[in-house]
Amino acid sequence: MANDALALIDEQVKKYKILLYMKGTPDFPMCGFSAATIQVLDSYRVEYASVNVLDNPEIREGVKRYSNWPTVPQLYINGEFVGGCDIVREMHTKGELEPLIRAAVPS
Repeated sequence: MANDALALIDEQVKKYKILLYMKGTPDFPMCGFSAATIQVLDSYRVEYASVNVLDNPEIREGVKRYSNWPTVPQLYINGEFVGGCDIVREMHTKGELEPLIRAAVPS
């Protein structure tokens, strides 16, 4: 089963230009870190996909193995792991996140 979850995660990461694994949904985040990450993404006014890890325990654990990162949320842009909430906020503040987002989803 675990390998199935990793295969699904790999497929999702490659399918979507911007993908956020989070607790809850963009409209109803279930933790403060997911809410803060959504706030950053929404500030760019771009489309992105999200996966609610609370819906699937195998995805919740699998995404941590996939990225070798112990927490959720996790942001992927163009198939690459960007980071969790703190990294996303820091990159946003330093102006490092916007070029990645604009390259993935030109306006």
